Amino acid sequence: MRWAAYFAQVAEDLLADPGELTFDRVVRRAVEVVPPADHCGITLRQRRGRAETVAATGDVVLAVDAAQYALGEGPCLDAAFESGSCVVDDVRADDRWPRWSQVAADHGVHAALAIRLHSGGTTLGALNLYAGRAGAFDQDSVDTALIFATHAAEALSKARLVGNLEAALESRHVIGMAQGVIAVRYDVSYESAFTVLQRYSNDNNIKLRDVARTVLESRELPSAPRGPVVADVGDLDPA
Repeated sequence: MRWAAYFAQVAEDLLADPGELTFDRVVRRAVEVVPPADHCGITLRQRRGRAETVAATGDVVLAVDAAQYALGEGPCLDAAFESGSCVVDDVRADDRWPRWSQVAADHGVHAALAIRLHSGGTTLGALNLYAGRAGAFDQDSVDTALIFATHAAEALSKARLVGNLEAALESRHVIGMAQGVIAVRYDVSYESAFTVLQRYSNDNNIKLRDVARTVLESRELPSAPRGPVVADVGDLDPA
């Protein structure tokens, strides 16, 4: 009963305020629910056998996932396109994906767990968990991650993101391009550029993707009518 109540709360948390941040909410929650995991990402299947990471807890996930897509091998691809789940106890000792394993180890990833995300008989992709310690994912961790992945897929489906993945991915693409504009124009990091966009969005009650579109059109952050954002952007000198 304790676990049933716990995962009922997890499901409720994932469904709270559904929208474009649901993917991010899933990966953040995953590292809390599965303690051995240091990093988490979501891989979604695309057309023609392609895959894309649509949410990640950090740059390590992006780098390790990108290596899988470039090399055409790795646990998340197997989970998303072939099997239900893949456990990697020690990337250095696992010979299933030798080229990817080397990249993972170089980024400090020594164990991995990839679980298929599916809803209504349709495979959406995979939930990817990474750890810096070999042997991090024991059977209890795997069982917990499997249950979480089921709730995550349910949350994504109920949030109506499953039927609108292309729109969600387009929004992420627009936001990423706007980050690049801010980063180049004001000579700041991509992370700082995202923070500026997000603050403008929150303080002016404008959707992040709409702010991003405005930035792409004007090639700069629009003038903000409210103090906090002006103060943040005021410190940015156009490059």
